[in-house]
Amino acid sequence: MTYVFKAGAALALTATVALADGHAQNWDMPMAYAATNYHSEQGVLFAQRVAEYTDGAINITVHPGGSLFGGGDIKRAIQTGQVPIGERFMSAHANEAPLLGWDNLPFLATSYADNAKLWEAARDAVNAQMADLNLVALYTCPWPGQGFYFNKEVGSSADTQGIKFRSYNSATATFAEELGMIPVQIEAAELSQALATGVASSFISSGSTGYDRKVWEHLSHYYKVNAWLPRNYVMVNSQVWEGLDEATQAGIQKAADETAASCAAKSENLANFYFDELAKNGMTVTEASPEFLAELEVIGEKMTAQWLADAGDAGQAIIDAFKGN
Repeated sequence: MTYVFKAGAALALTATVALADGHAQNWDMPMAYAATNYHSEQGVLFAQRVAEYTDGAINITVHPGGSLFGGGDIKRAIQTGQVPIGERFMSAHANEAPLLGWDNLPFLATSYADNAKLWEAARDAVNAQMADLNLVALYTCPWPGQGFYFNKEVGSSADTQGIKFRSYNSATATFAEELGMIPVQIEAAELSQALATGVASSFISSGSTGYDRKVWEHLSHYYKVNAWLPRNYVMVNSQVWEGLDEATQAGIQKAADETAASCAAKSENLANFYFDELAKNGMTVTEASPEFLAELEVIGEKMTAQWLADAGDAGQAIIDAFKGN
């Protein structure tokens, strides 16, 4: 499916005219996560780099915490030209484009090095998919490995039956259902309220989300599972991008490449810090039991098989390239 929007075309025209007559453009950049989260902090660094490398032609204002658009609305806001640029956790849209679930394949790439290798294997196919969505991915950045938050000790799926589980995409909803839990779609900005009101009492995420949202106020246990390292994307409307001259594109891409590297390094450096902070604030932080982990791995195999069925040959090509087949 190809998206062509009048609003996006208008933005693209504005971009062309603005650069042609020498005036700087001001871009609003919505981001879904708290201002103190490293993704948002790196977004600010990206904006600073863009201003420097485009000689002030593009000035980006970052709007963190879902303050301009909620997380679930950011992709469409960029697609339709309501904003020229933004950040989104794109696997949340795998129902629309299954290939975008490449970074949520359980236990395939569980280290930062392997996650980077998987992204290189997926990059061309993902960029082609993004083009079909009227988007250009400028950079992606990984979260730390995903683990489970509960408000009690959990040793196996026998302990998870009927628990309300915050999901953030189809993969996490599938995990919940396979474990006998009830998935509830909740954006990160709404998580604290959902936990406080009992809308959800469990979720899978990194230590980062628990730290940002102070989940120790509501939950007691974090189980290190390291199921996958999902990625956020910073992306721009295709028509806006095409309306920029080559020098401006090169400056923005240079900023994006540098931010991709600094954001990944920051994520890796913070991974254990988050665990320490959860523990300092009273949570039990531990490895998942062998029984629970074995159950998760079986579920993971089923999820990967389903993703391959949905994503087709392009999905298989990503896994083959990653494994060196």
